[in-house]
Amino acid sequence: MTIPVSGYAAQSFEAALAPYQFTRRDLRVDDVALDILYCGVCHSDLHNVRNEWGGATYPMVPGHEIIGRVTAVGAGVTRFRAGDVVGVGCMVDSCQHCMPCAQGLEQYCDDGATTTYNAPDRHDGTTTYGGYSDRTVVSDRFVLAIPEGLALEGAAPLLCAGITTWSPLRHWKVGKGSKVAVIGLGGLGHMALKLANVLGAEVTLFTRSPGKAEDARRLGAHHVVLSTDEAQMAARKGRFDLILDTVPFVHDLNPYLPTLALDGTLVLLGQIGPLGPALSSVPLVMGRRAVAGSLIGGIAETQEMLDFCGRHGIVSDVEVIRMQDINGAYERMLRSDVKYRFVIDMASMKA
Repeated sequence: MTIPVSGYAAQSFEAALAPYQFTRRDLRVDDVALDILYCGVCHSDLHNVRNEWGGATYPMVPGHEIIGRVTAVGAGVTRFRAGDVVGVGCMVDSCQHCMPCAQGLEQYCDDGATTTYNAPDRHDGTTTYGGYSDRTVVSDRFVLAIPEGLALEGAAPLLCAGITTWSPLRHWKVGKGSKVAVIGLGGLGHMALKLANVLGAEVTLFTRSPGKAEDARRLGAHHVVLSTDEAQMAARKGRFDLILDTVPFVHDLNPYLPTLALDGTLVLLGQIGPLGPALSSVPLVMGRRAVAGSLIGGIAETQEMLDFCGRHGIVSDVEVIRMQDINGAYERMLRSDVKYRFVIDMASMKA
């Protein structure tokens, strides 16, 4: 027995997303079935649909920022019941026995975490399909409780943009007195400003756009620095304990390295692929500085982030769209014409 599902899929890297009918598996003993209420639109959805990172399998149903309501649970599930509002993020499975998994860091699973879409299911080999659809079925270990009181449409991007910025903030122990900078003000950047601010850090935005200053301060930045202004950059020399780089394309990191404090770290979050131009080792060696990377977060860490957001009323700034408008949203996303995340209202599938 299988579950019929309506969604939107790309049939090739050149094709627009279009309606697609498919099926989900019947519930395994540890599964949770849910009706999808909202699904965020991540820049990585566009990269994957257009096979810009390679490895695409078609038809592809994207979407990994899922908010839904539980409709049924498998016989072995005790944490959730019908009616619960829950989330599903970027992963739906992992090996569960390697060292990263044992530490609650499933995103770094030695065997590779099973992503929410465009990955083979570890049990039956079928391709996973994501949240641009009206229903899904997920192992309960990868289902997250959504705190009461959060706007559900705004909570959806927390499951990717939120945890992608939360994880390095926690790993590098950001708190009161920390000096944190964020490069780029998009889906990730706006969440980094909000979270770092509430954690107690002094927060600075690096941007190339003077017009973003007012919005950055509204979102939690205490300072805004034009990264193209050499005098402003020089004035921040040796200042930051942590820099979160959220820019999703190749750009020069060298101007930012001298702004790190002794033992400071610049963490890459947005760009996946080769760096360029080459990094100068001088500011790294002379200040024991580091350039690092970070990938989403584990399930326990994601629940911690959601609970923190619930206590402090933190959600993403979103523009809600109909499923039928997704291709136009992709084009707008390429122009950075969104503040700061598109979220699909899946009720529009019934329209």
